Amino acid sequence: MALLSLAEAQARLLALAVPLPVERIPVHEALGRYLAEPVTARRTQPPADLSAMDGYALRAADLPGPWRVIGESACGHPFAGQVGPSEAVRIATGALIPAGMDMVLMQEDAHRDGDALILTGTPPQPTGRHIRRTGFDFRQGATLLAAGERLTPARIALVLSGGYGHVAVRRMPQVLVIDSGDELSADPGACADHQIPASNGAMLAAQIAAALPAKVERLGPVRDSLEALGDALDGAGQFDVIVTSGGASVGDHDLIRPALAAWGAELDFWKVALKPGKPIMLARKGTQLVLGLPGNPVSSSVTAFLFLLPLLRALSGAASPLPQAITTEATEDLPAGGTRQEFLRAAWDGRRITAWLNQDSGALGALAAANALIERPIDAPPVTAGEPVSAYLLENGGIA
Repeated sequence: MALLSLAEAQARLLALAVPLPVERIPVHEALGRYLAEPVTARRTQPPADLSAMDGYALRAADLPGPWRVIGESACGHPFAGQVGPSEAVRIATGALIPAGMDMVLMQEDAHRDGDALILTGTPPQPTGRHIRRTGFDFRQGATLLAAGERLTPARIALVLSGGYGHVAVRRMPQVLVIDSGDELSADPGACADHQIPASNGAMLAAQIAAALPAKVERLGPVRDSLEALGDALDGAGQFDVIVTSGGASVGDHDLIRPALAAWGAELDFWKVALKPGKPIMLARKGTQLVLGLPGNPVSSSVTAFLFLLPLLRALSGAASPLPQAITTEATEDLPAGGTRQEFLRAAWDGRRITAWLNQDSGALGALAAANALIERPIDAPPVTAGEPVSAYLLENGGIA
């Protein structure tokens, strides 16, 4: 079977990702979820002219004063009286501008003696400068957010300000992560020389949790046998996505492919022109999707970043499920690209990026220290220090 390009494999993956059913949930519970419907403002914000400063509401026609202070407008407690010539109202930031008034004089530019108010500074230019006009943020009927946008803390505030207590989102994906391998020990403190701690399942579950809301369960370590893998798959009927780690390569003990075939799953692709992560596979059984990730921890993490997280975002209704690349500056020379698209573990300092020396697919130390991946396309020319490179930030799964 010929190696697929990363772009083709991702396209085939996302083509199978049918967004999950819609549910309505309280806005305050929707952090990280993706909107299933656009949010259209039910109200105007602000609904009336408000003061942007602490000071005094006046009529510009009465400049340069003096004025007589006849009352106060505070947040939640507007001035209810009538304002006449040369009269002023004490006003707080965010309070309603009294009817007939068109200027706010900052308190630093005035002196008050009892009810008498005189100008000591400079009036605002233009005179309406310190007033937040009705609808300056948004007006009723305006589209605040499009379907497929992710609900961040600021967007949650925007939705609430638009008049919504609930939002339509896609149901959270249900994911089963299976660790497989006879070499894995469930107890990291009790490993024989022929064993290693079972860490991939916990890593992948944490990778999902850091990127988006999902219901994740872990199973394993599962033995390297068709019977054990078959039992694990038979018990996974309620999950939208099944993720295996290990056993996806071509060795005598790599049994994920035959186990999936015996379970009744149809293989969509196997092997991608990718380094690390070449033996990744995608299969499906009915509406369930199975991602077979490599067992080496770095390969498992990188392929989860490039395939698993985009799949879960697509199921969750994301308009743009793939990670977003940035362009940054290399701190060192990089060799020409090879026959596979390569992702180098790297450290990004906000301006420049440095690849870690140990790029072995089993090097957890370098993976743990990395906060980015440098992308090296197939047959890419060498890079000289100071030249631009494409990279992906690992935080939030590469999504801003």
